[in-house]
Amino acid sequence: MSEGTMQRAAQRDPSHQRARRLSRAVVGAAAVPVMLIAASCSSDSGSDDASKNSASASASASPSPTVQAAAYSKLPEACDVLAKDTLSDLVPKAGKSGKEGASNDTSSRASCSWDSLDNNGVKGSQFRWLNVSLLRFDSDVTRGEGDKLAKEYYAKQVKDVQAVDGAKNVKSEPVTGTGDEATAVRYDLKKKEGSFKQQTIVARVENVVITLDYNGAGLAGEKTPSADTLTTLAKKATKEAVAAVTKANGSGTSASKSPSGKATSSASKSPSKSSSKSPTKKS
Repeated sequence: MSEGTMQRAAQRDPSHQRARRLSRAVVGAAAVPVMLIAASCSSDSGSDDASKNSASASASASPSPTVQAAAYSKLPEACDVLAKDTLSDLVPKAGKSGKEGASNDTSSRASCSWDSLDNNGVKGSQFRWLNVSLLRFDSDVTRGEGDKLAKEYYAKQVKDVQAVDGAKNVKSEPVTGTGDEATAVRYDLKKKEGSFKQQTIVARVENVVITLDYNGAGLAGEKTPSADTLTTLAKKATKEAVAAVTKANGSGTSASKSPSGKATSSASKSPSKSSSKSPTKKS
C-alpha cells in the first residue's frame, strides 16, 4: 500500500479523528486556568491600588488638630492694676508710680514693683515692698489649652513659694472670691536689716496667673508689722489685680479667636520661673 493511500485511510479512520479532537481539547483546557490566573492577579492588583488611593485620600481629608482659644488675649498695664488708695495703704511712701519690670512681650508677661520707706528718724523706719507679676498663657495645639497651662503653672508657683530658702513659720491658706483659685502663703524671713514679714498670694483667673509679693519690716528699732494686717492688705490688692485682668479683656471675651472660633497655633512660651523677685533679694 502506498504512503498516500495509508494517509487517506488514517484520515477516514474515526478513532484517529477522535484522538486529534481530544488532543486539541486538552490543549485548550490547559490554557483556560492560565488566563484565569492572569485575570485574577490583575484584579487583585487593581484592588490594592484602589485601597491605597482610598486610604491616602482619607488621610489627606483629615482636619487639622485644634484647641479651644484662651479666654484672655491680653494683660492690663501692670503698674495700673491697683487703685491709688490701695497703693497708699500698702506702700504709703512709694510715690506716684511704680517700677515696670522688663518684658519682651507685655501682652504675655508684665510686672510692676513699689517700695516705701517711712523714716521716723531715731525711732527707726517702716519698710514695705510690693510686686505684682502677671503671666498669660495662650492655647497651643501641641501643648494644650491656655487655662490648663495656667493651672499647671499656678500649682508649681504655689509649691515654689512654700519652699523658699530660709523661710520660717510658713503658713498657707486658700483665698476665696479671688479668680478661679488663689492661695496665700506667708512666712518670716530674717535678714541683716531686720525681721521681714512676707506675704505672697498666687491667683489664677482663666489663662492668667497673678503673683503678688508683699513684705514689711520695722528697721532700726521700729516695731515689726503685723503679719495679719499685711496679709489682709495683700488679699485686697490681689482681688483688684484679678479684676483688672478681667476688665482689660472685656469680662473674658477672647480677642485671639479666629473667624472660625478656633485658636491659632501660636503661643507664649511657658516660663521657667516667675518674674517676681526672690524675697531673699529684697532690701
